[in-house]
Amino acid sequence: MSAQPDLLYSEEEEALRAAVRDLLADHCDAPGVIARIESDAPHNLALWKALTDGMGLAGLLVPEALDGQGATHREAAVVLEELGRAVAPVPYLTSAVVATEALLACGTDDLLTELASGTSIGALAVALNVAPGAAYKVVQHENGLLHGELTGIADAAVADVLLVPADDGGLYAVDATAATVTPQVSLDLTRPLATVTLDGAPGRLLGDAEPAVRRSLRAGAGLLASEQLGLADWTLTETVRYLKDRKQFNRPVGGFQSLKHRLAQLWLEVANLRAAARNAADALSTGQDADVAVTVAQAYAAPVAVHAAEEALQLHGGIGMTWEHPVHLYLKRAKADSIAYGTAGAHREALAGLVDLQAP
Repeated sequence: MSAQPDLLYSEEEEALRAAVRDLLADHCDAPGVIARIESDAPHNLALWKALTDGMGLAGLLVPEALDGQGATHREAAVVLEELGRAVAPVPYLTSAVVATEALLACGTDDLLTELASGTSIGALAVALNVAPGAAYKVVQHENGLLHGELTGIADAAVADVLLVPADDGGLYAVDATAATVTPQVSLDLTRPLATVTLDGAPGRLLGDAEPAVRRSLRAGAGLLASEQLGLADWTLTETVRYLKDRKQFNRPVGGFQSLKHRLAQLWLEVANLRAAARNAADALSTGQDADVAVTVAQAYAAPVAVHAAEEALQLHGGIGMTWEHPVHLYLKRAKADSIAYGTAGAHREALAGLVDLQAP
């Protein structure tokens, strides 16, 4: 029998959290994020540089021999919780987790070193809504050149290298300058989507696409739950703080029984989400029952994050409806995350198959 995982945060994980939270307090305030999404450059590349150059966080999943940190998914999950709390517009999940996992599956050392150091940003050219194990679109490979169009690619706008699956079953590295990247209208402007068009772009064969894509999307889905946890935790904390300060009939609004019940319900949901997200991160780090842990986390995470953001919007009253208040950033991210790497429904269906409990 394997030992029960310890899902509590270690001292090192709490120290990492404190360091990332301090950095975000300096580099990623809400007015700055709102100003960015109104511009044509929503990504915060100064923050990305601080996370990668300064703290080495892009290389958490990369072995030390390749200039990475040789850490685990648990540490990456802590970083994503904090990035979720700040709705940080950086390509951490897409480059440091998803693209990195695809390269780890292929054993592509030179590109792993570049991604680990943050000198390159990678993006897997699979639509953000594709669940682990689901079908994805491929491009045509002919005479060493790639042709085709892929839509819904998250953070492609800042990628230096695109990891593109082709119809011959291979995964190819394409220099982003050889592709045409066109922004798409996205609900969540802090994680913009784009269409990638390849018109005879040269590609370097990395390995088999199917296992690499499956592995990378599974890690993406599992660690997305930690981002959703951070997001839900921030919205709950901020809402409680606001309701303690806001007065109606000369008493704090938070003292009203009906609102106490709503917040208590939300607190329970967030506590359960923390358990599911931690379990997924731990399972990914050990490889034990990771498929089940990831599908459980994703089946649970999306509804909780959306519910937390919706409650925050409602309970902030009129101010919550303004563009200046950041709660709309959290609601849009929660809604976009709810279809990223598969919907909760798709994960529930996958879970039924994994535990052999088919629907009637």
